[in-house]
Amino acid sequence: MTNSGTPQPGATIVQYATQSGDGTQQFFVPGSQVVVQAATGDMPTYQIRTPTSSLPQGVVMAASPGSLHSPQQLSDEVTRKREHRLMKNREAARECRKKKKEYVKCLENRVAVLENQNKTLIEELKALKDLYCHKTE
Repeated sequence: MTNSGTPQPGATIVQYATQSGDGTQQFFVPGSQVVVQAATGDMPTYQIRTPTSSLPQGVVMAASPGSLHSPQQLSDEVTRKREHRLMKNREAARECRKKKKEYVKCLENRVAVLENQNKTLIEELKALKDLYCHKTE
């Protein structure tokens, strides 16, 4: 969490954490069936194990999924998600272009029909005018 209290991306909300006398920490998180023990020292180590029976019933434990992945795995995951998003975007753009082509084709057909209808009406109007003019003479 940041100082403002907003969780970081990939962060897990910890229900509570305990620290034993030997310097190891246990993180308990709602929604999981494991406990992560973190030993402090020159190089932090993590051990994932099933919860002990001394914990209250219903307490669920886990570590943040982001903390257990290597930077390479995270980079691969970001790349995979980006490629997936780009692929979906390409498909959506292809579908949009296809729909636009169909729409334009329908408009062109309608224009052709209306132009023919207009031409027919103009010819009919001329014929009626000629007929009317000849009757008045």
